Amino acid sequence: MSKPHKPNTAWSSAEKFAVVLETAALNEAERAEYARRKGLYVEQIATWTVVCRDAHGALVERPENRADKKRIHDLERELNRKEKALAEAAALLVLQKKAQAIWGDGDA
Repeated sequence: MSKPHKPNTAWSSAEKFAVVLETAALNEAERAEYARRKGLYVEQIATWTVVCRDAHGALVERPENRADKKRIHDLERELNRKEKALAEAAALLVLQKKAQAIWGDGDA
């Protein structure tokens, strides 16, 4: 007597991933036989394969993402530099106005 098969919802992510790995190199007939032995449908394995690929694709950093991150970093650095320069200019204007208020225009 063989052990009862698990329902689809009882398969953990790790078990699903193991099935995907085990069936990756199998042809269609071998995959169908594997599915029958495990109590699965070939369509379930195909769905799990797509889900695994999508999950992996989300984790892999694509070159355009790296370029975007570098561009964002460069822009943030430039923005910080400009904010510091603006703050310095504002401070100089305030000091200039205070000096004029204390000592006058200096035209005398």
